[in-house]
Amino acid sequence: MSFSITVLIIIITVLVSVSAFGSRKIMDDLIFYPAHINRTQQYYRFLTYGFIHADLMHLLFNMYAFYLFGEFTEKAFLMIFGDPSGKVMYVLMYFLALIVCVIPDFKKHKNNDYYRSLGASGAVSAIVFAYILLNPLQGIGLIFIPFFIPGFLFGILYVVVSYYLGKKGGTNINHNAHLWGALFGVVFLLVASELFSDFPVLDNFISQVKNMKWDQLFQTY
Repeated sequence: MSFSITVLIIIITVLVSVSAFGSRKIMDDLIFYPAHINRTQQYYRFLTYGFIHADLMHLLFNMYAFYLFGEFTEKAFLMIFGDPSGKVMYVLMYFLALIVCVIPDFKKHKNNDYYRSLGASGAVSAIVFAYILLNPLQGIGLIFIPFFIPGFLFGILYVVVSYYLGKKGGTNINHNAHLWGALFGVVFLLVASELFSDFPVLDNFISQVKNMKWDQLFQTY
């Protein structure tokens, strides 16, 4: 019987995050800390920061989004790449996204002793955008707005807003990690499918968008 990698990652993340809520040492040992990495070469932090979160709401939001989009995306990877290759590709995308999405932060803050980052948002963004690439017309809801918009429009809006907020700064949210994680998810799936599968990911995306009917633009709920 096939097991869900998505659920396994969620379980591990929840366990580690909850443990870190009650232990400053665990939090300090796992958090992404560019200046400390630069001094000590503790490169494992490029991965471990994705298993800890700032608080319970941060954890629940990330894991809920991961579950919603990850279950489908994981199954789609099995269809595109086969089993077990699809599972390997799925895991590889998730963990590489954790690394890639904070490389710009590392370069920018490697001498900044006050900068820290944590949370799985960058990797979750990669999963969400892989989902959008495969299902560009599937409606995605916006918080506080009573309708869904097609995934590809949500993706465009997400990129624009993340870029703007990342440039603006002034919040405790790492919008740049969201942006780079999202872009990485798209690039990874396009390149991997081109190299290791016959499934036409890009052609499928373009065909769906071109054939979209106007009544699919907004779906109320």
